[in-house]
Amino acid sequence: MTALPSSLTLGRLRVDTPVVLAPMAGITNAAYRRLCAEQGAGLYVCEMITSRGLVERDETTLKMLVFDELETTRSVQLYGTDPVYVGKAAEILCGEYGVAHIDLNFGCPVPKVTRKGGGGALPWKRGLLGQILEHAVAAATPYGVPVTMKTRKGLDDDHLTYLDAGRIAQEAGCAAIALHGRTVAQSYSGQADWSSIARLVEHVDIPVLGNGDIWEAADAVRMVEETGVAGVVVGRGCLGRPWLFRDLAAAFAGEVVATLPTLGEVAAMMRRHAQLLCDHMGEQRGCKEFRKHVAWYLKGFAAGGDMRRSLAMVDTLADLDRLLADLDPDEPFPVHELGTPRGRQGSPKSRVALPEGWLDDMDGTDAQLREDAFETTGG
Repeated sequence: MTALPSSLTLGRLRVDTPVVLAPMAGITNAAYRRLCAEQGAGLYVCEMITSRGLVERDETTLKMLVFDELETTRSVQLYGTDPVYVGKAAEILCGEYGVAHIDLNFGCPVPKVTRKGGGGALPWKRGLLGQILEHAVAAATPYGVPVTMKTRKGLDDDHLTYLDAGRIAQEAGCAAIALHGRTVAQSYSGQADWSSIARLVEHVDIPVLGNGDIWEAADAVRMVEETGVAGVVVGRGCLGRPWLFRDLAAAFAGEVVATLPTLGEVAAMMRRHAQLLCDHMGEQRGCKEFRKHVAWYLKGFAAGGDMRRSLAMVDTLADLDRLLADLDPDEPFPVHELGTPRGRQGSPKSRVALPEGWLDDMDGTDAQLREDAFETTGG
């Protein structure tokens, strides 16, 4: 049995618990990162920003680069297809925003991204991938900031890229590589292939982080034992359950904990989340942002449709307080929801959307790719 790591080392950065909150568009803003960090030690990554948007000082991009006052370790995921833009953006993040960690997104399966050669499509172009990583590492190294990358197994089962990506990341000077054990074609459907994560661990000397189907703390422990990863990346499993990080921190400390909050305790967490959103965004926008989380928090509870609809339309914290007070505080946690998927799943694609002729060569150093200043994505 593989011993559980007690911490994660990324270059000069030491993370007290080897757990990373995956960046999720519209989810992992400063408020949610604060909420998760209050539950347990780990690394909490800002929602993804585009390199071009940052370099060109796009207003929407800059608004996403907000950090909580207690966020001592700033971590940002960067998206880009142009090595020069990525390098410049990395320098801005280090020099102007004081980030302690930069992650590069090469895992997004969204067609509007892969169609332009970005996200999970880009690792097919081995030469271009190397150039992007080298520019990012060169820009971040003078600041002592580690650069990592996140990717998937490949485009589909016939076009796997993850082993080459691991080698290229290591040669470029990356501090670690995170692997989501699905292909781009799978998107979020089916089961994650942890055996591919284990193969990557054996293939490279840098730390590998495992991602995919971690719904409970026990899943994270099992992933480490089965694959030998240095840490885990958690995305959809924490939607509506920020206390999962409490369980994860306990698990990596050698304790067996499964937090089962009553509906009253969940309501208190919902109120805390909404308050943090309002603190950062103002009450009107904060309440609007909170609405998307209601269904995740109440998943499996008996709260009726009228209550759920009302909560998903709140405009003020006073309205939220009034509605939460009508929930049964003693209703036990729905244990049948433990270990089940959360968030989007969808179905596999028969064909990945790619630029014309994308598969014709595996270098791509001369590729002219269009990167929009503002994209919302995740891997």
